[in-house]
Amino acid sequence: MRERCSAGVVCALLMLVAALLTGCQAFSSAAEKDDTPTSTPRAASTRPSGYGAVFLAVDECSSFGTTSFTEVPCTSERAAARVVARFDGTVGSGPLCPATTDFVLHISQQSPGSDEDGDGAVPQGYACMRNLEPPHPGDPGGGGGPRTIVGDCVYGSGSGQVRETACDGSGKRKPQYEVVKAVGKRADCPAATALYVHLEGPRAVGCARRV
Repeated sequence: MRERCSAGVVCALLMLVAALLTGCQAFSSAAEKDDTPTSTPRAASTRPSGYGAVFLAVDECSSFGTTSFTEVPCTSERAAARVVARFDGTVGSGPLCPATTDFVLHISQQSPGSDEDGDGAVPQGYACMRNLEPPHPGDPGGGGGPRTIVGDCVYGSGSGQVRETACDGSGKRKPQYEVVKAVGKRADCPAATALYVHLEGPRAVGCARRV
C-alpha cells in the first residue's frame, strides 16, 4: 500500500505557535469589566475522504516526523495520529479545531503539477490531529493542545498571559488555576472565580479557581 509523503511534496508542518500548542491565553483578575464572546466557528465544507483521495482528509492518519509528516494507512504500524477535522485556509481565519485536539498540522498549498500524482491541487489548510494512543494533551487537564477548555489548568507566565500545564502536577510548572466553567460574559461566572481566562468559541470567558 502506497504512502503519501509531505516532505518535498506537501509540507505538513506542526504549528509552532505558542498560543496554540501551549494554551497561552490572556487573562485578567476578577475585578475587571465583562468580556464579549468571539464569533461562532464556521461550518467545514464537505471534502472527499478515504486514503489517498485528499491529503490528510478526515479519518486518515499520519506518522510523526521531525520536520514533515507522512500520510499512512491507519492500520500501519507507523500510524501515530488521526485527522479529526480538516479545513481549508489558515488557522487564524478558519473554524476552530475540536476541543480535545492534541495538535494542529499546517498544510501548505501545492499546484496541480506538483502534487504526488499531478491529478489535483492541494489547497492551503490545516488538520486537527488526535494521537492514536495516550498521552492526549488536548484532553481536559492534559496540559496542552491548541485550545484551552473547561478542566484545563494554567499558571501565570507574565505580561498578562497564562499557559496550560497538567492538572496532575506532572508538567514543568505546577498548576495555579483550573478553568471550571465557560460562559458568555464574566457576570455569569461563579462568585468564587479568581481569574478570567480568554477562551475561543461562543463562550469565550473561562472562569478559573485557585488550586
